Amino acid sequence: MFMQVAIGAIGIGIVLMVGYLVIAQVKSALPVVDANTTAALESTQATVFAGFGLIAVGIIVLAAFGLINVFR
Repeated sequence: MFMQVAIGAIGIGIVLMVGYLVIAQVKSALPVVDANTTAALESTQATVFAGFGLIAVGIIVLAAFGLINVFR
């Protein structure tokens, strides 16, 4: 069970990482004409970056539960 959830979390992390890289490339490719577009892309990047943190916390918690079950 823990392994399946951990693999799912890693998969979500990979999707978030690809999304972050795509948004960063789009942001650098767009001309700096529209401040609203730049602000929206920065907000989206911040949201994806927060997702990285949530995935990391999830993996740490799953590892802790796995260790508890191993030594129980």
